[in-house]
Amino acid sequence: MKYPLSPDVKPEFCTTGSFMRLPASRENAKLAVVGLPFDTAASFRVGARFAPQAIRQASMTLFPYHPIHKVYPFDDCNAIDIGDVSVIPHNIHRSYELIESAMTDLMKQGIIPIGIGGDHSVTLANLRAAAKIYGPVALLHFDSHTDTWDTYYDEKYWHGSPFIRAYEEGLLQTDKVFQIGIRGTLNHPGDIDASTDLGYKVITTAELKDRGIEDVLKQVKNIIGDTPCFLSFDIDFVDPSYAPGTGTLEVGGPSSFETLQMIRSLHGFNFIGFDLVEVLPPYDPTQITSLLAATIIHDFASLVSLKIKEEKQDKSRQNNS
Repeated sequence: MKYPLSPDVKPEFCTTGSFMRLPASRENAKLAVVGLPFDTAASFRVGARFAPQAIRQASMTLFPYHPIHKVYPFDDCNAIDIGDVSVIPHNIHRSYELIESAMTDLMKQGIIPIGIGGDHSVTLANLRAAAKIYGPVALLHFDSHTDTWDTYYDEKYWHGSPFIRAYEEGLLQTDKVFQIGIRGTLNHPGDIDASTDLGYKVITTAELKDRGIEDVLKQVKNIIGDTPCFLSFDIDFVDPSYAPGTGTLEVGGPSSFETLQMIRSLHGFNFIGFDLVEVLPPYDPTQITSLLAATIIHDFASLVSLKIKEEKQDKSRQNNS
């Protein structure tokens, strides 16, 4: 049987609770969805612990074929959904260990993980796993905030600090880190400098609008090249009129169409992992945020599928030459 199941095989509302009804295991899996339901590190609204299941539920209305990239991503990748990591709500460091272990195990098997958070603190554990397997990696970070603030109430580990902690731990190739979509009011004039001083490249929403997606992505691709790259997507990158179900909203962001247009342009990177964070179902009564998140995950999978397709074509050409 092919996966994910389409609605003409089983109704959308009949589900085992996995993303697009993917199986928990199958041979030669190259892609895995994994829930990261930790939100204790959030500074304002909480509720992102419920995002993995809400996004999975919203995914039921998606269809298997990607018409832009012309692939069946989840079938091409033999994709699986391994369920949620059993995090410990009151213990961020123990939760980090559990998340890192799950992600490391997948990457060791050559499986590319798509983590569904959870607040943005979970990305530090994901990057620890990536660096353990690949060494320091490149990073594409879509967000309205840089998340390089050092402390919050003297606490160093929270959802506003994963990328300064990643810098301190040597998890990233700092000259190949792009933070895209930054906007909003700041605590201090030097808040963005906290990222640029680390060597990160910050592209604000205003700059993204002025330069255009194509010009920005040309720069990103030229610098990152074939370096193993992790993509972290905070849903508050999107304007809250399109994604209201999040914790720290910032007006003036890209639309859902512009967001998908950008994600779909990320062909040609050596992605070794993804995560999508900060969806808060309690503030998403119509499920539009969860549906956008599920669609973005579908696009992540399509990028992996395109890479696999290209590798097969290259191998075939080499065999025929």
